[in-house]
Amino acid sequence: MSITGLTNLRNPFLRLYMHPKVTIRHIEEKDLSAVVSILNPFIEDTAVTFDTLPYSTETRLPWFNQFGHSGRHQCLVAEVDSKVVAYANSGPLRPKAAYDTSVEVSIYKASNVNHKGLGSVLYEALFDRLEKEDVHRAHALITLPNSASIGLHKKMGFYEVGILNEAGRKFDQYHDVLWMEMKLRK
Repeated sequence: MSITGLTNLRNPFLRLYMHPKVTIRHIEEKDLSAVVSILNPFIEDTAVTFDTLPYSTETRLPWFNQFGHSGRHQCLVAEVDSKVVAYANSGPLRPKAAYDTSVEVSIYKASNVNHKGLGSVLYEALFDRLEKEDVHRAHALITLPNSASIGLHKKMGFYEVGILNEAGRKFDQYHDVLWMEMKLRK
């Protein structure tokens, strides 16, 4: 699906900011190399993710295998000029069955890509799909500080739930995590 095919955007003006060759589609196994290339710098250089070891395409395969073209757990990629430059996904919040209608979402963009509105449109496409599924809430856990991610999530309709104090240790430092959520189904 190309960006011009997205007709149910919460903010239709986002389309005005997009590069004309942006395509939003479901992830395919062939995208794993690009996804790993996008994620690994965040693992190696930041506390944005609490992953501590870089991935290979092989070690990222179990993560990929949880996604379908429908259902609660999906992953979409954004392509610019046929190159994957960002992705957004929904996965399990917690392993217990009562949590099944809640998902944890995340989004990553290659550091050398600066298309205004790309993250918003990618999330819009994911949430549009999730609203058709048995998903009640989307949750985002954001390592602090991260004003860009907080701003994106607020723009999408997320609100702050609380802070997990010193929830993770990375680079010999403890980091707080902001918990945000958004209601998807009534």
